[in-house]
Amino acid sequence: MSKPVVAVVGRPNVGKSTLFNALAGERISIVQDTPGVTRDRIYAEVSWLNMAFTLIDTGGIEPESKDIILSQMREQAQIAIDTADVIIFMTDVHQGLVDADSKVADMLRRSGKPVVLVVNKVDSFEKYMTDVYEFYNLGIGDPIPVSSASRLGIGDMLDEVAKHFPEHADAEEEDERPKVAVVGKPNVGKSSLINHLVGEERVIVSEIAGTTRDAIDTEITWQDREYVFIDTAGLRRKNKIKEELERFSIIRAVTAVERADVVVVVIDATEGVTEQDAKIAGIAHERGKGIIIAVNKWDAVEKDDKTIYKHTDRIRQVLSFMPYAEILFISAKTGQRTRKLFDMIDVVLENNSMRVATGVLNEIMTEAVAMQQPPSDKGKRLKLFYITQVAVKPPTFVIFVNDKELMHFSYTRYLENRIRDAFGFQGTSLKFIIRERKEG
Repeated sequence: MSKPVVAVVGRPNVGKSTLFNALAGERISIVQDTPGVTRDRIYAEVSWLNMAFTLIDTGGIEPESKDIILSQMREQAQIAIDTADVIIFMTDVHQGLVDADSKVADMLRRSGKPVVLVVNKVDSFEKYMTDVYEFYNLGIGDPIPVSSASRLGIGDMLDEVAKHFPEHADAEEEDERPKVAVVGKPNVGKSSLINHLVGEERVIVSEIAGTTRDAIDTEITWQDREYVFIDTAGLRRKNKIKEELERFSIIRAVTAVERADVVVVVIDATEGVTEQDAKIAGIAHERGKGIIIAVNKWDAVEKDDKTIYKHTDRIRQVLSFMPYAEILFISAKTGQRTRKLFDMIDVVLENNSMRVATGVLNEIMTEAVAMQQPPSDKGKRLKLFYITQVAVKPPTFVIFVNDKELMHFSYTRYLENRIRDAFGFQGTSLKFIIRERKEG
């Protein structure tokens, strides 16, 4: 079941980032090697009581004139409307109710999406409550006073947000069909790919609205197996501002990836792999999804006998954090190799759900330790006692050691490579949890 998505909307300087960081906690400041998008603070995983949700920050707008404020606020609100299950609409008690707030409130009200109205910077309830009442004029429910900086009222706000989460998506849980998200930058051919797969086989059953999003789920049958393709392409909004467009494509990718079993990252062969592609692929990597890199428009590339190797090397270089990803060179326009995509999806699905017996894992580990000594520090050597697989999607392993501090990531990578040598696990990341156990 996918997590609910909560978007934060509001004018510049009302405290969206402060709220975002307060809810995201320390996780937002983790610096990772992977070029995922966490460092861009566009989304974060948040837990409240026994619920988890994905928080999206639609902010980052610093316009110069009030006209631009209004147009960009509308754009921002539209992103939230398209993407979120619940919208937090943030206002500022010090600035009071302004025209831009009313215009966006109108859009949000018409959307039919649940909106939680939050009045920020209320450092003293006694002092500011009469000012908070002014926001009832927006006509979108009770204003909830909070102070993001002092973390006052945030619990009440989250309680209100959680009331609007969709009931457990039983239908989605029971749906055993593989879900494939097609993601990538605008104009790389995501729609063309899905349209080709649909048109070629002519077996589309129906177009159903995504159960938890406004994305369109397309059902495609290939060799008697049904797949649900989650298309983010048709929901892109035209925007003159490149940064906002990039932010929007990333937000769309987050919500699609959340629901998918396998993620197909579409790259434009004529442009080559870019940093933006790495950000989008990083989302799928961070969430442990099966990943296929589909290099589209391959028909438009001039080729010699080394072209495919050059492109592959470049992709491996830019996406070095996911060497396991499968790569397929296709043309949605001509249909070149698009059918191979289904075979690859099946392989990746199988690998993402693969389980390895504990006995076999420990044999591999023992052999690996014999071939390469574990690291040591100040005379103390790392000892590995035991390894076992505890989960799938992605395959997750727990390694028991004498001292976690000694387990350098390079040795974990070495063990991962030995496991991959034995079982492949193409197209899926592997997750390792290191636990300490006293000797003897």
